[in-house]
Amino acid sequence: MDIIENYHVAGLLLGLITFLVIGLFHPIVIKAEYYWGVKSWWCFLIAGLIFVALSIYVETLFVSAILGVVAFSCFWSILEVFEQRDRVRKGWFPRNPKRNDY
Repeated sequence: MDIIENYHVAGLLLGLITFLVIGLFHPIVIKAEYYWGVKSWWCFLIAGLIFVALSIYVETLFVSAILGVVAFSCFWSILEVFEQRDRVRKGWFPRNPKRNDY
């Protein structure tokens, strides 16, 4: 952590990590909707609440901020999983033939 503070790159690293987390959640939402449908929103809610608790618990500001970014990415994914269902209905993404809840 001293290197981050000494070179004043905390903001840049936080921005990069935020970018990577958002990019990681995009395929996670697609796969979650494909295999479990919109029922997967519960998983994102529980994960988000866990990351909120961890963010509050951790004392290091930088790590706490990263955990907060992951928490709110989980919360945003709740909306995205419902929008993903609509994208599947429009034919933009493949439909899981083993599920009939469209």
